[in-house]
Amino acid sequence: MRWTIGIAGLFSILLLGSAAALSFDLFGSEADDKSVGLQPITDYQRSTYPFDKPDWMPAPMEPVANPLTASKVELGRRLFYDPRLSLSETHSCGTCHLQDRAFSDGLAVSTGITGQDTPRNSMSLVNVGYASTLTWANPHLLSLEQQALVPLLGQDPVEMGMSGADEEMIARLEADPIYPPLFKAAYPEVDGEISFATVTRALASFQRTIISARSPYDRYRYEGDIDAVSDAVIRGESLFFSEKFECHHCHNGINFNDTVFHERDPNGQRAFHNTGLYNLDEAGAYPAHDPGVMDITGRPEDMGRFKAPSLRNIALTAPYMHDGSIGTLDGVIDHYAAGGRTITEGKYAGVGSDNPLKSSFIPGFEISEQERADLLAFLNALTDETVLTNPAYSNPWTTEDLTQ
Repeated sequence: MRWTIGIAGLFSILLLGSAAALSFDLFGSEADDKSVGLQPITDYQRSTYPFDKPDWMPAPMEPVANPLTASKVELGRRLFYDPRLSLSETHSCGTCHLQDRAFSDGLAVSTGITGQDTPRNSMSLVNVGYASTLTWANPHLLSLEQQALVPLLGQDPVEMGMSGADEEMIARLEADPIYPPLFKAAYPEVDGEISFATVTRALASFQRTIISARSPYDRYRYEGDIDAVSDAVIRGESLFFSEKFECHHCHNGINFNDTVFHERDPNGQRAFHNTGLYNLDEAGAYPAHDPGVMDITGRPEDMGRFKAPSLRNIALTAPYMHDGSIGTLDGVIDHYAAGGRTITEGKYAGVGSDNPLKSSFIPGFEISEQERADLLAFLNALTDETVLTNPAYSNPWTTEDLTQ
């Protein structure tokens, strides 16, 4: 029997979580950023998959219900780049997650098959297997298997437009002679069934293998290669981890963010932060179409809280912030130096530094031109060129494959 899901089923999954749903206070009891450790994740386990990573980098965890195999990963790679997963057959997952941009898309916000803009910037998928919660501001999205349903089936906004088109998608995949043997190799326990269940599990499997850990900074800091970076990078590292600039409070650890779990930290951590990007009413309001975590929790204190993204490959993933509203790394530094962004005119006018909901880790600071240059040198040294060209992450299809 095929496993199918309509939009009502999607929302049930997103609200209730996975089958072995976690039970914890989403934000803890702290007064500021509500950063918490997760309760033990009983539906995840250590993986034996041979990830392409250096020994110092811990491995991602894997779901007990979807252990990684080479067959699942190869199937997931083909599905990731297949536009037949969209109703119009024009968009694939890879449309908004380009390998040469560290699996982001270079746009302020991504656009679906109808031309409708989403409210959010397309977050890089590099090291997404280490994320303890997915997307910018949904604390209920705990697995890549769940998250895949959002672009596939979501209706507000429409991204890939497959809600109600289960049978059409399945027929497309069954008609391609490449897919049936791949599904059988990946999911023999269901005799190679092609369904949303197996599609999303394969997509998740591929994404867990996209690992970046070979930047110049990695070679310097974790592998002892003192020639891998310049003196400016070393000075910038010192600034980044200083109490003057406060960057490390939200961007720390192996992934340079604070929403992470892996084999050495299986309980994980997650947090959401208000950085003073907006202050529309002098009481902390963000634009009504995207108020952050508050949209999920309904709690006024969660207005403007978003996940801190990983800074790995950050030089390649402009524009920045959850809505792509800051175009350059210089602009991001300006925002934090000011302790929040000031917008002087228009519908979003406001003084972000006065936002009463802003994190205490955004006090503002003075920065010299030399310090700015050194900080930028450090951020640029987080670029891992290997992840941009690794054939294991690249598009396996030819134009002829997809038009036959």
